[in-house]
Amino acid sequence: MSGLLKKLPTKLTNKLPAKVADSTRSPVEPPNSTLKPVSNQFTKLLSVTKYLPASARSSILSKAFGKVVPYVGTTGVYYETVEPNQVAVSLNNTKAVQNHIGSIHAVAITLLAETATGFILGLNLPSDRVLLIKSYSVDFYRPIKKGQIAAIATLSDEQRLTILNTPKGEMVIPCVIHDRESDSERDPIVVEMTWAWIPKSELEARRQGKTNAQTAAGDDAALAGALDDQTNDAQPASQLNDTPSAQDLSAATTDMAKST
Repeated sequence: MSGLLKKLPTKLTNKLPAKVADSTRSPVEPPNSTLKPVSNQFTKLLSVTKYLPASARSSILSKAFGKVVPYVGTTGVYYETVEPNQVAVSLNNTKAVQNHIGSIHAVAITLLAETATGFILGLNLPSDRVLLIKSYSVDFYRPIKKGQIAAIATLSDEQRLTILNTPKGEMVIPCVIHDRESDSERDPIVVEMTWAWIPKSELEARRQGKTNAQTAAGDDAALAGALDDQTNDAQPASQLNDTPSAQDLSAATTDMAKST
């Protein structure tokens, strides 16, 4: 937690994403909830800032979360609503995120959806688990306007309880994309983000197992090299070309390690 809190800016001197006007905010209302928030690094950060004015809180969270996920921070994503039942993030149409026709690039919109769904899952995940994006699909149904785009992810209390009570699982996190300068009733984009989560201990064990396999493969390769040297010394010159080299044995050993 201390590491995340250190990412809070002491001064808001750097340029922040433009604040969203009230008239352009999403009409989607956060679901009513009676559940107590999970205690993790994200919800603790929210509790630290909950008494700030809404605009100041959004600015601080946008800057702090932008440091937590550096790539997201470079795009200018603005965190409008950050609650266990709803996360709303937006992106202004600036030159840095435009496509060839002047609207926000498809990849930037996908990032916006990934950010909203990932953070709402993170807000509801116990601190002994880690979240991972598993798959996503993005379908474009009409051109978007040259204005601001927002992604709103929501979770019901039932979904939040499922996340809390399932140590290892996956879920499609509901998310809608708003083209805020369009008056069309047709959704411009439909996204489906599937997230998974596992215990941190399992992830660490997997990583440790991979490290052990690599170490064993390295030891086997060294032994093969020593045996190869001994064989070269013992065989007559006419047979050396038929003897597998240390490099060949190392490659074969590594392939065996991978297959197991």
